[in-house]
Amino acid sequence: MSLPARLKRELKFLKGLSRTLKRVKSIAPDSSNLICDDLEAAVDRWRDSQAIVFEGKSVTYGELDAIANRYAHWAKGQGLTRGQTVALFMPNRLEYLAIWYGLSKVGVATALINNQLTGPALAHCLNISQALHCIVDPETSPCFEQVKGGLERHVQQWVLGPAHGDQRDLANALKSCSQLRPDRVTARNGLVAKDTALYIFTSGTTGLPKAARITHMRAQLYMRGFAGSTDAKATDRIYVTLPLYHATGGLCAMGAALLNGGAVVLRKKFSASAFWDDVVAENCTMFVYIGELCRYLANHPETPNERAHKIRLIFGNGLRPDVWDVMLDRFKVGGVLEFYGATEGNVSLFNFDGRRGAIGRVPRYLRKKFNIRIVKFDVETETPVRGPNGCCIEAAPGEIGECIGHIASDARSNFTGYADKAATEKKILHDVFDKGDAWFRTGDLMRADGDGYLYFVDRIGDTFRWKGENVATSEVSERLSAVAGVKEVNVYGVPVGELDGKAGMASLVVGPEFEIAALAEYVDRELPAYARPIFVRLQPEIETTGTFKYRKIDLVQEGFDPARIKDPLYFRDPAKGYVKLTKAVHAKILAGGYRL
Repeated sequence: MSLPARLKRELKFLKGLSRTLKRVKSIAPDSSNLICDDLEAAVDRWRDSQAIVFEGKSVTYGELDAIANRYAHWAKGQGLTRGQTVALFMPNRLEYLAIWYGLSKVGVATALINNQLTGPALAHCLNISQALHCIVDPETSPCFEQVKGGLERHVQQWVLGPAHGDQRDLANALKSCSQLRPDRVTARNGLVAKDTALYIFTSGTTGLPKAARITHMRAQLYMRGFAGSTDAKATDRIYVTLPLYHATGGLCAMGAALLNGGAVVLRKKFSASAFWDDVVAENCTMFVYIGELCRYLANHPETPNERAHKIRLIFGNGLRPDVWDVMLDRFKVGGVLEFYGATEGNVSLFNFDGRRGAIGRVPRYLRKKFNIRIVKFDVETETPVRGPNGCCIEAAPGEIGECIGHIASDARSNFTGYADKAATEKKILHDVFDKGDAWFRTGDLMRADGDGYLYFVDRIGDTFRWKGENVATSEVSERLSAVAGVKEVNVYGVPVGELDGKAGMASLVVGPEFEIAALAEYVDRELPAYARPIFVRLQPEIETTGTFKYRKIDLVQEGFDPARIKDPLYFRDPAKGYVKLTKAVHAKILAGGYRL
């Protein structure tokens, strides 16, 4: 790269970093300034501006605040006191942010529960939230009804819609609640930024969700951080189709718009076919993504409006390099701001200067300003490697390791953990570089290059070992997605009899042009022997979490057994390529009849 180009890129990075740090620098654990204070300040500045648009309706900042105030007074009327929790179990709605914003004004925490949950997973989230009240709508109420009898305590159900039986009509109850702000001194006196504002639940890709404790301080980091990093203005309209029960849509995108006087164009859920028409019709200037959302757009046939938009920036996480190119080259979005961060964690990265494929950057000259390191990692034991002195070993540039974040008391390095103390302790690594230090384990494998750019490799547990080599499922998935007819890819490792390690298996969603023979030729050409999938499963669709992350746990448990799986299965016969995996072939594999 030429010196002027390198300098231009460096300045872009530093400008984005300083803009973000400027917005978050005053956040402190013991500050009396809470996330609701930030939102109230925005309301006071932009009271008559449009705040949220949803399904043909919209509210101004002032109207949003009035709704929030009603919820604050409702909570007081129910005898809820600071530190108690209300569960919010609804899809995206106009009132969603107003509900938790209002409850935070009187020190009540809100547990944001995935509206797609049912049965044991829903009951689990309601139980660990410790909530005594749950707000639902007509869509989620039947799911609550199914589990209420098995909950550990009585949880009062409040419905935004027609109420039946022991349900209570929330809209009716709110009519008698004041629209005026509760007195700040009496409602929030003694509350500080390290107190809990929200509980946000992990996706549960490998089991039951965990409740991450989101303090006012952490909510401020998300909302203020993205208000700065995106450089959004009061004229911006941010398109949000991600669920508001997760941080990317519910805090990052909301903060980018609402703390800058902009508008949120909210949708109930993502639709690839309606996406660009909607963006154009609503004059949106930005949208928030997770990688799978962009991949759905990339796989969708061309539409007339896909380049007729005014999108100047898209921001989010998990954008694969091949889809990154599509967003810029096919859809002509103005720019991409990729970031990395775990809901509950203390590691945050931004790719301010647009290096394609990187999730962020830690320049060598700023290393001491960042709490982030990558340490060598053993895939088989799923633990960081320690040297003779018992300390972890930092990975060299290009070397894959686990990303960790130093835990300290300041806002950016703080780790608040989960509602479950045991789950919290599992995420902490002790005595890493010095005796007594503590670091947050992201659970993500990464590598850094010589310029300090960081690249996501895989989730720990997703990477598996086969033939003495580490296989990164994300990298294999990326390659397989280029095969003709392959629409979706989910790669995982499965045990095979008594063999060491795990064999690669790919679950694919394919179109009519897909040919299994072409897949065999492609993997032989594009992948090293140890990374080629031994087994292939063709599914009509792949089960995902609410944030489009692929669930793997059930697929791994079912393995490659044709007696348990009705989908078409293939086995990579060393002599013939991919063949149908019948019960006879399955038996021969387990008996060691093939040299794998």
